[in-house]
Amino acid sequence: MAAELESLEKSLQKNVPPQELADVWRILYGKELRQLEFPKEARDLADKRQFEVKGSCFTAEKESLRPPRVVRIGAIQNQIIVPTTEPVPKQVESLHNRISEIIEMASLCGVNVICLQEAWTMPFAFCTREKHPWCEFAESAEDGATTKLLQELAKKYNMVIVSPILERDADHGDILANTAVVISNTGQYLGKSRKNHIPRVGDFNESTYYMEGNTGHKVFDTQFGKIGINICYGRHHPLNWMMYGINGAEIVFNPSATVGALSEPMWPIEARNAAIANHYFTVAINRVGTEEFPNEFTSADGRKAHKDFGHFYGSSYVAAPDGSRTPGLSRTKDGLLVAEVDLNLCRQIKDKWGFRMTQRLDMYAAEINEAIKPDFKPDIIREK
Repeated sequence: MAAELESLEKSLQKNVPPQELADVWRILYGKELRQLEFPKEARDLADKRQFEVKGSCFTAEKESLRPPRVVRIGAIQNQIIVPTTEPVPKQVESLHNRISEIIEMASLCGVNVICLQEAWTMPFAFCTREKHPWCEFAESAEDGATTKLLQELAKKYNMVIVSPILERDADHGDILANTAVVISNTGQYLGKSRKNHIPRVGDFNESTYYMEGNTGHKVFDTQFGKIGINICYGRHHPLNWMMYGINGAEIVFNPSATVGALSEPMWPIEARNAAIANHYFTVAINRVGTEEFPNEFTSADGRKAHKDFGHFYGSSYVAAPDGSRTPGLSRTKDGLLVAEVDLNLCRQIKDKWGFRMTQRLDMYAAEINEAIKPDFKPDIIREK
């Protein structure tokens, strides 16, 4: 099997003539972003612990009545550490340790709010359809071991942390849910947001474990901006993105776990388009690596039984409401992406393009209300 391409950006830099590269970059990624400089201590730590770190800066126009609202957003992508055959406590501990290291690095880089990848405390085992031992990774959103760990780190580093986990809800019959826990920079549990759309495509048949979430489109008003969490498959649904904007989000995270053969052509488009359409920043986060499981499993795409889903291609990025975006993290390595943003840009672009003002929610609400009725007929005009 050929080695995985490390990143699109490195391939462009290697193969596009220097005199053309700036225009290629502009067409692909929008306006040029200033690259952030990090302390030597942070760079040395990243080298020592073997993960990539990148940083870009999004600016806004200076205003007369509002001061700049500059925050630093962090996104972490990572591989699992030990084989999926190891005991559950060992797997969880290895990931707790790894993410604690990278969050420490994020603090050195001045990150204010950070999000981890989907179901970060475990291998992405859902598509095996086996219940044991994978359900053992589930834990309480409110007071589970992962939440307690991150509460300590959030308070220590004055950082809002978004932690997507497999949740066990003991108050509602021990059901499982794919859930993002939001922890304030004070260390307090703020709340949770569940995955609204569950895939049933290829290997990804996650409704074996959990169903569609029931928390709607919560937006968390933090010291560092109003944030929403659109988990993984929800990025394919434009109305899902839209509702976070209607509820006032300024930053929407999309923690994901998706593989190259299935979704990579969509990946650079969806979160970026959502940032444009909804006048907020989006943060697309994807895990890295190939995870092999003890037993073979089949899927809906007709492939022969196999033990892995394919390569999780990383490529995490941040997009702005003006259509610009950062380069992606590696397709093959753990990484921390930092974006310095001025949240004033959200309203500035809203004023410029007016998508919220012209989106005709009344018209669509009426038409959608008709479309969900049992006797609905599409409004198609045909020649008689």
